[in-house]
Amino acid sequence: MASSRSRFREDILARYFLCVVLAMSGLHAQTSAPRPHTLGFAHVASRVADLDKTQLFYESVLGYQEPFSLNDGTGKATTAFVKVNDLQYVELFQGDAQTQGQLDHFALYTDDLTAMRAHLQSLGMYIVKDTHKGRIGNPFLTIRDPDGHFVEILQYSSNSMTGQSTGKFMPTSRISDHITHVGIVVSSVDPAMKFYRDALGFREISRGVGKNGEPGWIDLRAPDGSDYIELILVPGKPSSVDLKTQNHFGLASASVHNTLVTLQKRVPPSSPISSVTIQTGGGLPPRFNVLDPDGARIEIMEPLPEGMLPHADPTRSQ
Repeated sequence: MASSRSRFREDILARYFLCVVLAMSGLHAQTSAPRPHTLGFAHVASRVADLDKTQLFYESVLGYQEPFSLNDGTGKATTAFVKVNDLQYVELFQGDAQTQGQLDHFALYTDDLTAMRAHLQSLGMYIVKDTHKGRIGNPFLTIRDPDGHFVEILQYSSNSMTGQSTGKFMPTSRISDHITHVGIVVSSVDPAMKFYRDALGFREISRGVGKNGEPGWIDLRAPDGSDYIELILVPGKPSSVDLKTQNHFGLASASVHNTLVTLQKRVPPSSPISSVTIQTGGGLPPRFNVLDPDGARIEIMEPLPEGMLPHADPTRSQ
């Protein structure tokens, strides 16, 4: 029975992806509504095995604070919100055995959600969950990319929990004050590019070579901001390890050396962070990776120099 449900789900997803590809292939033949601003990442959300343990990691190791959380009907916390800056958060969801450490979704923010909805509809894009107000008070809608990644698009409201937290919960202990990018696994380049570049307006700034001369990764910058999506090509069905280690988000650091020293002072010598080393080369700024308690990857990287685009580095996400 479970096998039948799985095949049914895969068939539905395959048909959905085909519809997306067909819709995107006709973009230039359509008259679309004007695309409003897409300003950058609002949040990245992941599933965790132990919410308390991961909250402690973000607080005691990474130095962040939690301004608010959401509870179930019994008062038990089910979602924690870790504040990076006034416009960016990390959302932590209590997961299960199959989803621990996995990316749940990421969110972009716009200054005109009504216009964004009209733009997406003019492209024939399917809206998984139409515009509504979330539990923290910001209106948003949800779409899904060809690889099944959920993408929320929201507009911030001054009356929301995030609006009421403006200027607060940003201690100097934070290892970073900016989510620069989100990396996601894709199985095929063309459908992903039609979705993110052609429909959402992201622009390519770099790509690296993978196996057999195929693209290994492609960076696409938000049309109205500096944040970027990293498409990581993993042909076929990705393993749970791929999803946990390749799907990731990046944090900016003015000095990764100083940041790493700070982190290593906050953990015991037995911690994996104690043996982390800084990566250089490939035309990219210095960077290093840390893993959360579930093994999900967080990349810490120095900002790109003004006007500089990243160069091809086939080992970046390997």
